[in-house]
Amino acid sequence: MICMRMLTFLGTGTSVGVPMIGCSCPVCTSPDPRNQRFRCSVLIHTDYGNILIDTTPELRLQLLRAKVSIVHAVLFTHAHADHMYGLDDLRPIPKLLGGPVPLFCTTEVERKLRQAFAYAFSAEAETLPSGYLPKLVFRNIASEPFTVLDERITPIPLEHAHFNVLGFRIGDLAYCTDVNKISRESMSRLEGLDILILDALRFKPHPAHFCVDEALDVIAQLRPAKAYLTHMSHDIDHETLSRTLPPNVGLAYDGLCFPF
Repeated sequence: MICMRMLTFLGTGTSVGVPMIGCSCPVCTSPDPRNQRFRCSVLIHTDYGNILIDTTPELRLQLLRAKVSIVHAVLFTHAHADHMYGLDDLRPIPKLLGGPVPLFCTTEVERKLRQAFAYAFSAEAETLPSGYLPKLVFRNIASEPFTVLDERITPIPLEHAHFNVLGFRIGDLAYCTDVNKISRESMSRLEGLDILILDALRFKPHPAHFCVDEALDVIAQLRPAKAYLTHMSHDIDHETLSRTLPPNVGLAYDGLCFPF
């Protein structure tokens, strides 16, 4: 059986989003909708359900905009606020699922989520009906492949300054956000890709993210058939940068959707 998968970019922006509060730069005031970026997240639709990667602060708006009515599982890349602080927006989902939402994450991310959303994991939370509090269950992952909704998912350990981050490979697609260095071992897990989605924050180097040139260097080494840049700041104007990129590289934008 051939599994039909679809990826939707729910958000492609950096931690403050684009437009940024208080900024009147040409990108923040641009009428081009591709320059309007929620915090970074994707949804993968499979034959067996929807897999969400990260719960951004705009999660409710992202899912409504994409007309997504249910999420069957969540994967977390890491525990920074722009990737996890929309967790409470999952409250309606357990009633639709008929049980808690499974959260696939490292023990470090689980600890941070339990701290940030302590009310959702209290003894009282177990007694309240679905919808009052998020009903959630953790599934701990590390560096070994695991299965979600019949999909084999390979974690890609990444470096994000001094933070540990996971990218994820599903089939011949890999999603690697929030990264400024990829080890040799992790590079080997990214060989033979059809599609690579990679962090490219801005033009100047950054201590925790790839800049555009660094991302392009990684893409040149791995040679995927197609690559998309994401987690972009207001330094990047979609139309201007798109004209200069190699033929196999494009800029992601909120709402972009494709099969893989």
